[in-house]
Amino acid sequence: MYNEYQSQAIPQMNEQSRFMARTYGWMALALLISAVSAFITATLLATHLYTAGANARAVYQTVMGFFMVAAIAEIALVWWLSASIRRISVSAATIGFIVYSVLNGITLSTIFFAYDLSSIAGAFFATALTFCAMSLYGLKTKRNLMSMGRYLMMGVMGIVIASVVQLVLSLITRQPLYMLDMLISAAVVVVFTALTAYDSQKILRTAEYANGNDAYKKVAILGALELYLDFINILLALLRLFGKRRS
Repeated sequence: MYNEYQSQAIPQMNEQSRFMARTYGWMALALLISAVSAFITATLLATHLYTAGANARAVYQTVMGFFMVAAIAEIALVWWLSASIRRISVSAATIGFIVYSVLNGITLSTIFFAYDLSSIAGAFFATALTFCAMSLYGLKTKRNLMSMGRYLMMGVMGIVIASVVQLVLSLITRQPLYMLDMLISAAVVVVFTALTAYDSQKILRTAEYANGNDAYKKVAILGALELYLDFINILLALLRLFGKRRS
């Protein structure tokens, strides 16, 4: 009887491992795609601004408009993936995820103009260490982190509201609100660091039921998207807090 149970358990454990590997693999691929996309976009933009001469301002305004469109497209794509994940095919989910990674890389290219490369590299490694530590905690801890979900979502909503207030106040006063920006950035680091552990445990619990069908392949992509967003938000917040801006 034990041998029979063992023979059934091993394939299930293998499928769980494949699900976890698939999820984190997609997340790593998304980071790579975004990094390449950001670097190429920043290089092309710098070249165009350098050769534009007197028309540099017009070129810059056009590019900023394109960035706004890309940012809106990102939000729409995340909403579409989250809302349609049950209905769309694995191929459509994969394409949507890759397109999102490219679009986010395009919008992230602006950090190469705002911060020194050393600051970007330092923030990336700090984010990677933080992400790995919290993800391992979420995967290994015996504590149930699922009860944190609603509080973390409240934290995210609070960050969104505070960011909108900051934007409105900065437009009214025409002054950058550095202190409020620092407070929001610190809150982002805390909330999304906790979300990394929460999402990791949620993905692990989902893996317990994985059976290799298309539904779970799509869930792996959605899980990778959540981890990717955790990583990117921590990275940008650390840059705002500690990054050395270009003069």
